Amino acid sequence: MPTPAAQFAAIATILTLAVLSLALRPLWRQQGRWPAALLVVALSVLVFCLYRIVGTPAALMPAVAQTPQSIDDAIAQLQADLQRDPRQVDGWRLLGRAYASRQQADKSRDAYAQAARLAPDDADVLVEAAESRALAQPQRHFDATAVAMLEHALQAQPRHQRARWFLGIAQRQAGDAASAATTWEALLPLVDPKTAAPLREQIELARKDAGLPPLPAVAQAPALLTVRVKLDPELAARARLRGDASVFVIARQPDGPPMPLAVEKHAVSELPFTATLDDGDGPMPTRALSSVDEVEVVARLSMSGNAIAQPGDLESKPVRVHVPAKQPVELTIGADAGATR
Repeated sequence: MPTPAAQFAAIATILTLAVLSLALRPLWRQQGRWPAALLVVALSVLVFCLYRIVGTPAALMPAVAQTPQSIDDAIAQLQADLQRDPRQVDGWRLLGRAYASRQQADKSRDAYAQAARLAPDDADVLVEAAESRALAQPQRHFDATAVAMLEHALQAQPRHQRARWFLGIAQRQAGDAASAATTWEALLPLVDPKTAAPLREQIELARKDAGLPPLPAVAQAPALLTVRVKLDPELAARARLRGDASVFVIARQPDGPPMPLAVEKHAVSELPFTATLDDGDGPMPTRALSSVDEVEVVARLSMSGNAIAQPGDLESKPVRVHVPAKQPVELTIGADAGATR
C-alpha cells in the first residue's frame, strides 16, 4: 500500500495536472500571455513544494486508504480530510484548484474564500481567492470584495506581481484606465525585458484611453553579440530533423557557472539564421551579458526542443569571444559538432 506521503503527493499531482491544462483562461487571452505563464510557473512550484511545506498532516494519515485514481477521487478525499480538520489552508487551496479544474467555479470560489479566512494576510491566498471570485462571475469581473482582497495582498506584499496585474484588470473593468496604467507601471521594474514588452502594450492602451501621453521611449539594449548559425551541408543533406527540434544559441562564462549569461531559442526551420544577444536575453537579471569581458558561445541543436541538454543533441564547437564582439561569431552544427551525452 502506498505510504501516506506518496498518497498526499499523488492528490496534489493529479489536481495540478488537470489545472495546468486550464491555466490559459479566456481572461488572460484578452489581457496578454505573460500572466498565464506566471500562473503556470506558480502552480508548478507550489505543487513541488507543497508536501515539503505542509508535510503529511496528521489528519490525512488515517483518512487516505488508497492512492486517488481520478480527480473525483482526490476531491472526495480532500473533502473528507477537511471535514475532519478544516484548519488546513493548503487543503482548501488544493480543493479550490480541483473544483476549478472541474469547471465548478462557485465551489472553487467558496473553497478559496475559506482559505482566505484562515490566512487573511497571505498575499498568495488572497490573490487566489480574488481570482476565483472573478471567474465565478458571469462577466469575469472583480467585484468590490475581490478588489479589497487584491489591495490587501499588495499591502502585505507590495511586489506581488499577480496581485498588481489583477488589480489593474479590475480598475480597467471599472472604467478607471488611469489607475490601471499607474498600477501596471509599477510592475515594469519587477519583470524581465521580454515580459515588460507586452506589459507596456497594455499600459499604453490604458494611458491612451485615459487621455494620458505615452510612456517615455525605452532605450534598446545594444547588441553585444551577433551570431550566425548554420548546419553543416553534409548533416543538412542526410538529417531528418523533427518538427519540434530547436536551436539554442548560448553565451556562457568560460570556466564559470553552467547558467548561461544569454540564450535565444530558434526553430530549426529558421536555419541558417542570425541571432543578436544582449542583456535582455539573460535568464538571470543579476548576471548580465555586459558584466563580463569574455564569453563562450555555442549553438545546440535540441532534438526534443528542451532547453536542458539531452542525449543525442548536437552542439557546435564553442567559440570564445570578447564582449562586445566587433565581428559576427560563426557557428556550424555538423559533422565536427559535439554530441551531448
